[in-house]
Amino acid sequence: MAFDGITMACVVQELNEKLLDGIVYKIAQPEKDEILLTIKAGGPQQRLSLNADASLPLIYLTQENKKSPMTAPNFCMLLRKHIQNGRIVKIDQPGLERVVRFEIEHLDEMGDLRRKTLAMELMGKHSNIIFCDENDMILDSIKHVSSHMSSVREVLPGREYFIPNTRDKENPLTVSEEEFTQHKKDALIDSVNKENFLTDLKENSVAVYKGIYSRYTGVSPIVAQEICYRAGVDADLPTSVLDPAMEERLYQAFASYIDAVKLGIFEPAVYYDNGEPVEFGVLPFTLYEEKEKKVYDSISELLWSYYSEKSAVTRIRQKSTDLRKIVTTALERNVKKYDLQVKQLADTEKREKYKVYGELLHTYGYQIEAGAKKATVPNYYTGEEIEIPLDDQLTPMENAKKYFDRYGKLKRTYEALTEYVQETGEEVEHLRSVVNALDLAQDEADLSQIREELVQSGYIRHKGNKKKEKIVSKPLHFISSDGFDMYVGKNNFQNEEITFQMAQGGDWWFHAKGMPGSHVIVKTNGKELPDRTFEEAGRLAAHYSSAKGQNSIEVDYVQRKHVKKPGGAKPGFVVYYTNYSMVIDPDISAIRQA
Repeated sequence: MAFDGITMACVVQELNEKLLDGIVYKIAQPEKDEILLTIKAGGPQQRLSLNADASLPLIYLTQENKKSPMTAPNFCMLLRKHIQNGRIVKIDQPGLERVVRFEIEHLDEMGDLRRKTLAMELMGKHSNIIFCDENDMILDSIKHVSSHMSSVREVLPGREYFIPNTRDKENPLTVSEEEFTQHKKDALIDSVNKENFLTDLKENSVAVYKGIYSRYTGVSPIVAQEICYRAGVDADLPTSVLDPAMEERLYQAFASYIDAVKLGIFEPAVYYDNGEPVEFGVLPFTLYEEKEKKVYDSISELLWSYYSEKSAVTRIRQKSTDLRKIVTTALERNVKKYDLQVKQLADTEKREKYKVYGELLHTYGYQIEAGAKKATVPNYYTGEEIEIPLDDQLTPMENAKKYFDRYGKLKRTYEALTEYVQETGEEVEHLRSVVNALDLAQDEADLSQIREELVQSGYIRHKGNKKKEKIVSKPLHFISSDGFDMYVGKNNFQNEEITFQMAQGGDWWFHAKGMPGSHVIVKTNGKELPDRTFEEAGRLAAHYSSAKGQNSIEVDYVQRKHVKKPGGAKPGFVVYYTNYSMVIDPDISAIRQA
């Protein structure tokens, strides 16, 4: 689900409850687009993450303390200069925009009381963190936006701060304080003008849900679909065919939903389908009433739970971009090289024919007339006659020599290419295994191991003056339903570690058949493995392979003592000649990770 204005309203409510009047104790910038504020607000110390990452912008309270760079970036230093030890006096959200503003009072160098504003904008790839003075003049921002980058608004020091016009969308939260009384419940419905709502909705003939979310600020497509569901109206129905009864139900459902936002009656929850999260919301989604639901006490807890894994994967993918480019380029080059070598190798298949031609011409050359363009002679290898093309400018013996020369050249080419094709094919498989390892990388230690492998393989130049980092990256560890330890290598170094260092000869080894993937080891401790553990290990091998998107995958398994590494082979490359196989699905949702 998109982080919409209604979700932001729930976040702002929580921030006001926990951070208002708090002191900004520490300011850090652990990532180039993330600010981490440590705030003391009377109760337990709070940490607030402001993340303006283009692919996954977020704002939430967290207990996690991230490691910061040794030298703080300029934007972080500016914030420390002005608002460290400042007091948060106001936290608000303009309308239902995906914007939250923190007004912070602090003392300047002269001891005078000043007020600054820190604005967090969650607008997809345009997300930003902007620091302004009391006159809404921009002092700096975590991302600079020039006129060449945006014709709508410059975000640069010295420019006036304003929120871009959201395509003339209206703010549904237009109701006075007095109307929120027990005696004026009906006035809550009037907070959204009925006539304007229906006029706006029918202005263009589009799907009803699209007409709603495209007209009102902070309303996402899924919320618009929920409103249609509550009203009993098909969300995809054109607005032009709405009858008065439908219009009334839509209006009542919309106004009721907005009232809940205005009153702050939030219920953060994640909805699951077969164990996978499919949606989250801060108000109940009745259209998902049949799905499993997990309610959270805190929107920050929900956001951290829902996005933490996705955020980590996004970060690692960004940091692996350079490595992925190196590997992809090398893979494309080697695949082209391999295809060319295979084609050239196929061309050498004529060599035996030329050898036979030469031998037959040596045997029957005395029978062939001078100047003949072809000769038909018995082939003593097959017992049949064979027609041999001749160069009429050459004698039969000279033609024989010509064919022997062709045979010799193609034979040498075949012998060389056979070795080259094998080497290039192994290199292609190695690079594909590195691509799979990049997909499995979970942290920077995993990337460091992959980088070291590429250095050893010659794809990255080794920097001799750089101190070698101590890499601490461990294989994945699972526990089978029967209590057996199962280990999964995330890259080729880890594959070698679990196969040749951790595993004993009697342990079992699993790998997806004929494709890049992780080695999986099951420690038997001298016991016989139950069928269920074999199946779970097979699922791990299938899931952590390049074919995990398929419904069924063939997996080979064999005792570790039958797995060998050829001398001089690439990391992670092994051979085995006797094995069992199973075809299994890659679902590992029921397998417990240690």
